[in-house]
Amino acid sequence: MKISVRAAGFVAAAALLAGMNPALAQSESAGIVVYNAQHESLGVAWAEAFTKETGIKVTLRKGSDMEFANQIVQEGAASPADVFLTENSPAMSLVDQTGLFEPVAKDTLAQVPETFQPSNGHWVGVAARSTVFAYDKTKLTEDKLPKSLLDLADPAWKGRWAASPAGADFQAIVSALLALKGEAATKEWLAAMKTNFTAYKGNSTAMKAVNAGEVEGAVIYHYYYFGDQAKTGENSKNVALHFFKNQDPGAFVSISGGGILASSQHKTEAQTFLKWLTGKGGQAVLRDGTSFEYAVSKDAESNAALPALSTLDYPKVDPQSLNSKSVTDLMTAAGIL
Repeated sequence: MKISVRAAGFVAAAALLAGMNPALAQSESAGIVVYNAQHESLGVAWAEAFTKETGIKVTLRKGSDMEFANQIVQEGAASPADVFLTENSPAMSLVDQTGLFEPVAKDTLAQVPETFQPSNGHWVGVAARSTVFAYDKTKLTEDKLPKSLLDLADPAWKGRWAASPAGADFQAIVSALLALKGEAATKEWLAAMKTNFTAYKGNSTAMKAVNAGEVEGAVIYHYYYFGDQAKTGENSKNVALHFFKNQDPGAFVSISGGGILASSQHKTEAQTFLKWLTGKGGQAVLRDGTSFEYAVSKDAESNAALPALSTLDYPKVDPQSLNSKSVTDLMTAAGIL
């Protein structure tokens, strides 16, 4: 009996402490697990700033877009994750197609333009990156650049450009091409790509190849260049970026997504996290940090080094239409994967 009374005393004291410090109690009892496929440094910056502001603990698990998407599908209702963050949206679509997302709160969706969220509201954009053609400015002048991503299928570009086809980044770009131009045009372009391009592992490696004069250009995302320039610039000193614009497939802006798992045991805290990511706090991390990804929320400012997102004249693509399996099947058939 004495032990029970003593234990009850500890419980009462803990409850009193929790009542005196709600933020402490919340962080201990209602932390969230985030499957983070975003860049690790950005995920950490978001998590630390969110916990500091709200007291809610965030445990990050690191992996890739499709690795986590497939894992979530396998885990189903038993997934320990509360939130899934990606670099590109095809992985979000895969999870959504299996019905494993909890709808995002309306006040969170209201913070982000419709362009940067799926039409069903099952997840939301938290950041974005633009497709670019990174080129060797010592060899190419603006008048010699491809006017469209489709131009890289021309035999004149054989052996002159590169990409990282095995990565989720490039596969998202091909997903956009498929959504915008259809299967026949995508197959034709991929067949020409097989003949014309050089494969590298990773966007940064492809950019380094351009900088070293191995190829004249590479299809990558913009932030690899800006990130290198902000450091030493040693891997981009000979590189410039060509933004295709004109709503070309090569101007595709890929959405980094955030979604809440329907199996989450901490849905309130998970919803709070997504609202914060798409609000002033989370978007300020993009503006003030060194990820060089675009802020996507209404009235949010991106890093001052970037050309304004509104000037890129990118094509509008419903992220729900981006299908990773269809794309990898097409790329495999073309001999690229």
